[in-house]
Amino acid sequence: MKHILVCVAWPYANGPLHLGHMAGCYLPPDIFARYHRLKGNKVLMVSGSDMHGTPITVTAQQEGKAPEEVAMHYHEINSKSIEDMGISFDLFSHTHTEEHAEAALWILETLDKAGHIEPRVSKEPYDPEAKQFLPDRYVEGTCPHCNYESARGDQCDDCGKTLDSNELIDPHPKLNPDAKLEFKETEHLFFKLSDFRDTLLAWLSKGKEHWRPSVINFTRNWLEEGLIDRAITRDLEWGIKIPRDGYENKRMYVWFEAVMGYYSASLHWAKNQGDKDLWKEWWENDDAEHYYFMAKDNIPFHTIIWPAMLSGCGLHLPHDVPANEYLLLDSTQFSKSRKHAVWIPDYLEKYDPEVLRYYLAAIMPEQKDANFTWEDYVTRINSELIGNYGNLLHRVISFAQKNFPDGLHADECTIPSLQEKVGETHNRVAEALEACKFKRALKAIMELSQAGNIALNEAAPWKQLKADRDSCEATLVTFLNVCRSLSVMMTPFLPTSSQKAWEYMGQEGRIEDYGWNSAVEDKNDFNLRPPLPLFSKLDMQEILEKEMPPEETNELANVKPEITFDDFKKLDIRVGTIANVEPHPNADKLWLIDVDFGGPTRRIVTGLRGIYKADDLMGRQIAVLVNLAPAKFRGEESNGMLLAAESGEVVSILHPDQKVDDGSEVH
Repeated sequence: MKHILVCVAWPYANGPLHLGHMAGCYLPPDIFARYHRLKGNKVLMVSGSDMHGTPITVTAQQEGKAPEEVAMHYHEINSKSIEDMGISFDLFSHTHTEEHAEAALWILETLDKAGHIEPRVSKEPYDPEAKQFLPDRYVEGTCPHCNYESARGDQCDDCGKTLDSNELIDPHPKLNPDAKLEFKETEHLFFKLSDFRDTLLAWLSKGKEHWRPSVINFTRNWLEEGLIDRAITRDLEWGIKIPRDGYENKRMYVWFEAVMGYYSASLHWAKNQGDKDLWKEWWENDDAEHYYFMAKDNIPFHTIIWPAMLSGCGLHLPHDVPANEYLLLDSTQFSKSRKHAVWIPDYLEKYDPEVLRYYLAAIMPEQKDANFTWEDYVTRINSELIGNYGNLLHRVISFAQKNFPDGLHADECTIPSLQEKVGETHNRVAEALEACKFKRALKAIMELSQAGNIALNEAAPWKQLKADRDSCEATLVTFLNVCRSLSVMMTPFLPTSSQKAWEYMGQEGRIEDYGWNSAVEDKNDFNLRPPLPLFSKLDMQEILEKEMPPEETNELANVKPEITFDDFKKLDIRVGTIANVEPHPNADKLWLIDVDFGGPTRRIVTGLRGIYKADDLMGRQIAVLVNLAPAKFRGEESNGMLLAAESGEVVSILHPDQKVDDGSEVH
């Protein structure tokens, strides 16, 4: 038995959660935690609302409310969304609790005593009209790295670079764009992050083979560039007070404080259990494994800043940080501020949360950004979840219950190859879930379901029923065992519908009571209950009418899936040779490649970094769509799109099977 601590990123309590949050941060750890509970491991899964960030104070000012009122309002909304989505936190707390403040001040004091905290005078943005210092997020300007015009004083959302307000070009107050900023001296406490560079490099070099390449490469690059000491207080009125003379009007900076919530929530949970020392089973146990789940924009806080703080306090460092890429909405990043999102409360008013859990797990952005569209959502649910998985379970259980209402019995499996497939799948799913490869695990389950549908058609128990009732009964027991196995393996993904299927098959108690290995236990007897369909088929037109503006719906309704030959002729695809490859300066997973088309050379941005090395690309002939409108990716313009085939995690560039002249057309 292992002790597994599952730590989940803390959402700002300034708005409702959206699908991007669920795919990037909350569904993956829930699948992981549920699997380990099934395995019999002791899991503690914690998170909560980040109550003290400047996004809350900005929202409060815009709504004319107190920050605490805004934060508590959205905390309640998000807590309900998380519960309704079936996310199984042991504690979903928030950072405006006494327990959190006490833990945060203990960490600050511990780091201070160890010599890692010191006061320094620095120049910070000051609004002379409002007569106040401004937190970084209250400052906007042009990014000095990519020229994005709406960069914040702490980060550029376009290129992802971390910033300071004084680095911005033409900085101005976010809420008063016409005001001129000044930079005035003020004293703040600084965390000497630079003290930990060598310690973290040594830690990163040992036993991190299981980390995702994007996470370890991003972290190593940060460390090798050198760490900069960071201010940990700000001139604010909302947040954790600093018990130090001269700091009465300062508060703990949210980037420093929020990550402490994993520790404070563990203490808070133990207190709620009536055993204040229970948290030590995870935090003072050398064999405990700590996992941190978040989206990629949070990587440095969980692989550098928080580990530095943990190291300075003598606490356990992360075992793994399986950060996800982004879920996009219609190819554009979800955004609270721009209100470009599908909000979880809105979704749950109309649709089944289990269906969403399946879809987000199937397209989970583990290695690259994924794209949500309502069309793909409907197609996958109807064809995969219902047409494959739900279809097998309902066909088997309903046919067996109808024709054997008094129960079924068989002494052995009638299709050994299917039984072997169950055992093989069980191992594959476990291996994938242990490695936080959730798409791979779900794919293996769906392959077993598909194999079950094919085998069921071949066995044709509806024909056996007339010819040999005993053989039909034995066949159905074999397939009921497959369905039983599927319900166990699908439990981390779809806990509610899996339990329903379990009960339809006459199984007693909760799946969790029987554990992960119950998936490979064959049963000889089944007493079934009349089943209802686990899922309802979705209507594409109905959903598009609900979710899309009328003009877009009308356009989609008139679009036919076929294209004409004349449409195809509009695509100008040409062969070129890759003449140069260099890393994108603002993105760890993008290459900049120059392609020679027999004279003109085009710069193309491609997401093949981490899949192909630069040397593997140089000199290759590739096929490129050249009459695509230019697009910017993290500040770099791309003038074409190379063609590649994708199968699961395998990506392969399309290229001619023999050399042709550069610039040749592809017909």
